[in-house]
Amino acid sequence: MTAVNVRFFAAAREAFGTRQSTVEAATLDELVAVLADGASAEAVTVLSRSSFLVNAVARRDRAEALHDGDTVDVLPPFAGG
Repeated sequence: MTAVNVRFFAAAREAFGTRQSTVEAATLDELVAVLADGASAEAVTVLSRSSFLVNAVARRDRAEALHDGDTVDVLPPFAGG
Protein backbone atom coordinates (compact mmCIF):
# COMPACT_ATOMS: atom_id res chain seq x y z
CA MET A 1 0.00 0.00 0.00
CA THR A 2 1.08 3.56 -0.65
CA ALA A 3 1.60 5.90 2.33
CA VAL A 4 0.81 9.54 1.55
CA ASN A 5 1.01 12.67 3.66
CA VAL A 6 -2.28 14.56 3.89
CA ARG A 7 -2.38 18.23 4.84
CA PHE A 8 -5.70 19.78 5.83
CA PHE A 9 -6.44 23.47 5.31
CA ALA A 10 -9.09 25.86 6.66
CA ALA A 11 -12.46 24.10 7.21
CA ALA A 12 -10.87 20.70 6.51
CA ARG A 13 -8.39 21.27 9.34
CA GLU A 14 -11.22 22.17 11.68
CA ALA A 15 -13.44 19.26 10.59
CA PHE A 16 -10.67 16.67 10.95
CA GLY A 17 -9.13 18.28 14.03
CA THR A 18 -5.58 18.08 12.70
CA ARG A 19 -3.22 19.82 10.31
CA GLN A 20 -1.67 16.66 8.90
CA SER A 21 -2.05 12.91 8.73
CA THR A 22 -0.49 9.91 7.01
CA VAL A 23 -2.89 7.67 5.11
CA GLU A 24 -2.43 4.52 3.06
CA ALA A 25 -4.19 4.84 -0.29
CA ALA A 26 -3.36 3.95 -3.88
CA THR A 27 -5.52 6.64 -5.56
CA LEU A 28 -7.15 9.92 -4.61
CA ASP A 29 -10.56 8.20 -4.69
CA GLU A 30 -9.29 5.65 -2.19
CA LEU A 31 -7.76 8.39 -0.05
CA VAL A 32 -11.09 10.23 0.13
CA ALA A 33 -12.86 6.99 1.06
CA VAL A 34 -10.34 6.23 3.81
CA LEU A 35 -10.63 9.76 5.20
CA ALA A 36 -14.43 9.64 5.11
CA ASP A 37 -14.61 6.25 6.84
CA GLY A 38 -15.50 6.99 10.45
CA ALA A 39 -15.27 10.76 9.99
CA SER A 40 -17.92 13.17 11.21
CA ALA A 41 -20.71 14.27 8.89
CA GLU A 42 -19.08 17.71 8.77
CA ALA A 43 -15.75 16.23 7.65
CA VAL A 44 -17.45 14.15 4.94
CA THR A 45 -19.24 17.27 3.67
CA VAL A 46 -15.97 19.21 3.60
CA LEU A 47 -14.32 16.40 1.61
CA SER A 48 -17.15 16.37 -0.92
CA ARG A 49 -16.62 20.07 -1.59
CA SER A 50 -12.83 20.12 -1.54
CA SER A 51 -10.27 20.22 -4.27
CA PHE A 52 -6.98 18.36 -4.00
CA LEU A 53 -3.36 19.09 -4.81
CA VAL A 54 -0.88 16.25 -5.16
CA ASN A 55 2.67 17.47 -4.71
CA ALA A 56 1.41 21.05 -5.28
CA VAL A 57 -0.34 20.19 -8.59
CA ALA A 58 -4.14 20.24 -8.94
CA ARG A 59 -5.50 16.74 -9.39
CA ARG A 60 -8.78 16.19 -11.17
CA ASP A 61 -8.41 12.51 -12.10
CA ARG A 62 -9.10 10.79 -8.81
CA ALA A 63 -8.29 7.37 -10.28
CA GLU A 64 -4.68 8.32 -11.05
CA ALA A 65 -2.14 6.50 -8.89
CA LEU A 66 -0.61 8.06 -5.81
CA HIS A 67 3.00 7.26 -4.95
CA ASP A 68 4.65 6.51 -1.65
CA GLY A 69 5.58 9.80 0.04
CA ASP A 70 3.26 12.01 -2.04
CA THR A 71 1.76 15.02 -0.29
CA VAL A 72 -1.96 15.61 -0.78
CA ASP A 73 -3.44 18.96 0.21
CA VAL A 74 -7.16 19.03 1.03
CA LEU A 75 -8.45 22.47 0.06
CA PRO A 76 -12.05 23.31 0.90
CA PRO A 77 -13.66 26.24 -0.92
CA PHE A 78 -12.24 29.55 0.26
CA ALA A 79 -14.07 32.83 0.45
CA GLY A 80 -12.47 36.17 0.98
CA GLY A 81 -12.73 39.78 0.40
